[in-house]
Amino acid sequence: MANCNIDHSQQDVTNKLISQEEHLPEDLVVKLHMYLNEIRPQEKLNEIFHLLKKYDTASEEEREQRNSQLREFVKEIE
Repeated sequence: MANCNIDHSQQDVTNKLISQEEHLPEDLVVKLHMYLNEIRPQEKLNEIFHLLKKYDTASEEEREQRNSQLREFVKEIE
């Protein structure tokens, strides 16, 4: 992912998640919403935002890579 100098708020990340929900695996959507219900460090918010950004236009291979990275954030939520 390219680095971005913009800090994305927790609400920005939640909104991006909502906009991409139909393209993401359902279990991942649920866990990401749970993850975002708690205050998270800015760095993690930015990373998640950029993994979700343009998810819908990513290739299947790219989506799998992003899913793997997103699952790392939510692995504590089981």
